Amino acid sequence: QVQLVESGGGLVQAGGSLRLSCAASGRTLSSYVLGWFRQAPGKEREFVVAINWSGDRTYYATSVNGRFTISKDNAKNTVYLQMNSLKPEDTAVYYCAVDTYCSGTACGDGSRYDYWGQGTQVTVSS
Repeated sequence: QVQLVESGGGLVQAGGSLRLSCAASGRTLSSYVLGWFRQAPGKEREFVVAINWSGDRTYYATSVNGRFTISKDNAKNTVYLQMNSLKPEDTAVYYCAVDTYCSGTACGDGSRYDYWGQGTQVTVSS
């Protein structure tokens, strides 16, 4: 089992920034992909970004490319999502999730991911 705990959500004005964290614990995986997804009220879950274990491959959704940056600290088993230039449409519950392996567009498929965190609310006011 892998436990994921997100933090860092909150309320921010449009144009502002937030940094989300996802701390992983439990089963040690030799390699995995960690993704961020989000779900707004009344909408389907949406892929945001993913990063592989070594950190040399990242996959961004078009809607956040250039505004959001994913990074990871393997020593802390933590992945960060820096969100800049936030827009009201970024308002959602943000979830981190782990997949044992994916590449390219496959990383955007939430059904692939085996473990999920509880989510953290991000609200962007206009």
